[in-house]
Amino acid sequence: MPRIETIIRAVCTLFIILAAPVPAAEAAGVVQELSLPSRVLDRDYRYTIYLPDGYAEGCGTYPVVYLLHGSSGNERDWLDKANVKPVLDQLIAEKRIPPTVVVMPGHRGMWWVDGDGDKAETVFLTELLPEIEHRFRVYAERAGRSVGGLSAGGYATIRFAFTRPDLFAVGMALSPAIYSPLPPPNSAAVKDPAFMKNGAFDKDLWIRLNWQSLIDAYRAQPLRVPLYLNSGDRDRFDIAYHTAVLHRELLHLQPDATEFRVVQGDHEWRIWHETIGDALIYGLARMKAPSPGPAPAAAGKDGASCG
Repeated sequence: MPRIETIIRAVCTLFIILAAPVPAAEAAGVVQELSLPSRVLDRDYRYTIYLPDGYAEGCGTYPVVYLLHGSSGNERDWLDKANVKPVLDQLIAEKRIPPTVVVMPGHRGMWWVDGDGDKAETVFLTELLPEIEHRFRVYAERAGRSVGGLSAGGYATIRFAFTRPDLFAVGMALSPAIYSPLPPPNSAAVKDPAFMKNGAFDKDLWIRLNWQSLIDAYRAQPLRVPLYLNSGDRDRFDIAYHTAVLHRELLHLQPDATEFRVVQGDHEWRIWHETIGDALIYGLARMKAPSPGPAPAAAGKDGASCG
């Protein structure tokens, strides 16, 4: 008898497990791979975009984050190497950040500057931003727009914060390659097209475009861009040191609008995957929240039919 009772209890337990409701799949955003015909470059300019869960069904307007890759990267780096999509999905599902549109452009080797190579800054500011704001339901104002990036993208984030504080509400710079006075010999900057003039590294251009040459003009104007900074404690390019120098300046200039985190690790994807969430939480808390918008009615921007 005891054996029969044991079997019955096991069968009943199995039935309860099988009959239990299966948890619904977690809400997930959608990634699209797109391009725009660039007049500046005379070729297509590629980018990927993350649209949060519910974007296609609603008519709301969203904050937008532009995430920039490193020197040798492309428009899929944040997705394939930093694995940012599940991070975004989870942060939004847990309500740690609001639903947000994230744009990840691709421009290899150009450091997002108008340097000795392509006019990477011009295409980003004058072609990509208007394209996104026309095609998608994102805020076309400073309060709802931010920029972030890793390595060369972090370098560009700080440049944009200092040179275009009228455009960006927040900057998030992960392991920013802001070497001073010059990049180390092992940096991609010394051989990338952005800083190559007549076959040699353009030292004068590097100095002219780096943050030390920009901060006085930033200090003289009234807007302040909160900046999130981080670096690995064993970064092979000594970026923790270079970022600490910038952070010290920012503490004097905007003490309530700067954060600096030193984390364990090198100049590596693990760090950027593990810290992008912290950066986004910092940034989006300082941006305009999504607006629900009108009820769906007529054809709208790449999503629901919105009136």
